[in-house]
Amino acid sequence: MALLGSILLHNIIPLCVMILIGVVLQRIFVLDIRTLSKLNFYLFSPAVIFKLLYTTDIPFSLIGQVLLFFGVFMAFQYALVEIVIRLRGFQGGMKAAMRNSVLFYNSANYGIPLNQLAFAANPFTLSIQVLVMMMQSLLPNTYGIYSVNEHKSSFRDIRRTILSQPVIYVIPLAFALRGFGVGIPVYLATPLDYVANAFIGTALLTLGVQLGSMKRGSGKGKTADLGLSLALRLAAGPALAALTVWLLGIDGLAAKALIVSSAVPTSLSSVLLAVEFDNEPEFSSQAVLFSTILSIGTVTAVIALLQI
Repeated sequence: MALLGSILLHNIIPLCVMILIGVVLQRIFVLDIRTLSKLNFYLFSPAVIFKLLYTTDIPFSLIGQVLLFFGVFMAFQYALVEIVIRLRGFQGGMKAAMRNSVLFYNSANYGIPLNQLAFAANPFTLSIQVLVMMMQSLLPNTYGIYSVNEHKSSFRDIRRTILSQPVIYVIPLAFALRGFGVGIPVYLATPLDYVANAFIGTALLTLGVQLGSMKRGSGKGKTADLGLSLALRLAAGPALAALTVWLLGIDGLAAKALIVSSAVPTSLSSVLLAVEFDNEPEFSSQAVLFSTILSIGTVTAVIALLQI
């Protein structure tokens, strides 16, 4: 009960407050959501990824193990969501929206605080979470962009868009600077902190603005699809992660950290992709909102089952 209350107080309520502020601002001022989306994609998200990778001490031996887990786990998730897509007969942008709502999960502003809470700020489990967050930041800016554009753009145009994403460059840069012990001067470090700290607030406001711009009744007709998305993300996600760590022979604290990292709700990046490329933004926004709310119970259950 105490854990459920902590998740509610430290993870869910702060997110919902920021989302609500975005809804209210949209109702009053009618904000330009495309501008907010571009700020997240090209400024705030790369900054927070760079900062976390540069400042977190990640054991080199851990990188291969986490990346192997991530590859196998994502393959399982992709196969499962593809079965659902084929059975439901999704077409066009809805295929990408369903994939993104399941494959992209909130490993940063939800996953990192949850990891700190569940594992009592253990630096080993934090390193695992940061690596997962790195991959979950890279995927939306590569495969995610491809998935929402494949039905309406040429591969050449999609490739150009992907290569314009700063995240794919800041990840190797952060590892290189940290690996060679290159310090960041204060006149660059301070602006980096400012921008990185703005990521969570701006992303949540963007979600709120999108929800506030939805017309009444626009989400009708996709209730069953939304339910499938929630089940695949919140229930099938940690179950497949447990299967993956068992198959790979990962045990102990590492296994628990990886399973918990997979139990979090749908990522804000799915909404940012939907808004930026006009691909089912209503469905994507609802998937993020309701998965975040329902995760109060599902994440608590996963942690309880793991006996952390």
